Amino acid sequence: MLYYAAVFFVIAIVAALLGFGGIAAGAASIAQILFFIFIVLAVLALLSGVFRRR
Repeated sequence: MLYYAAVFFVIAIVAALLGFGGIAAGAASIAQILFFIFIVLAVLALLSGVFRRR
């Protein structure tokens, strides 16, 4: 999931450099959403690993 967030971030940067503001904003928002989903899933996996060991 972090890979896809990075891909959309690169797409946003390239689109912004080429002057496509709408596409850049859309790709950046998708990258941001995917990044936050990744963070939530990583925290849940960390917590489940901590509680399973006890």
